[in-house]
Amino acid sequence: MSRIGNKKITLPANVTVTVNEDGNVVVKGPKGELTAKFNSNIKIEVEGSEITLKRPDDTKEMKAIHGTTRANINNMIVGVSEGFKKQLDIIGVGYRAQLQGKKLIVSAGYSNDVEVVVPEGISVEVVKGLSIIISGIDRQKVGKFAAEIRDIRKPEPYHGKGIRYTDENVRRKEGKTAKK
Repeated sequence: MSRIGNKKITLPANVTVTVNEDGNVVVKGPKGELTAKFNSNIKIEVEGSEITLKRPDDTKEMKAIHGTTRANINNMIVGVSEGFKKQLDIIGVGYRAQLQGKKLIVSAGYSNDVEVVVPEGISVEVVKGLSIIISGIDRQKVGKFAAEIRDIRKPEPYHGKGIRYTDENVRRKEGKTAKK
């Protein structure tokens, strides 16, 4: 029995969901519109302000698709109503970021600055050159872009320098000691 897939999704007042016969789901809200295609075996029913999902059988594959579909539809609804946000901190001497149009330029200890083009549908804000706030309505795009920025210079465990998520805990290691 899928616990996630069996939960009903309650719609906020300003969000509308339409489902086509071929599995396309369109979610419209105050922040924008998202469209996704899901497995046609999962039946998506919109009844007033609630959405229920039903699977045809109890095979392991259908249970997995059932829960994943429900989570993805819920993420779409939250995205168009509230949006998603990730915050990255830049730690290190001389490490900084700046925004030039649709390009994010990151100085992270390399000989040249790293330029990253901001994808469509994502907004980026740089605070004092040491913090990057990535926001958008698509949770997958926001998370992927934040991971790409973090991969420029991952936090290292000895000095703690690098780019990390604000809520990330980096385990520090003790450095080498002189032999006596």
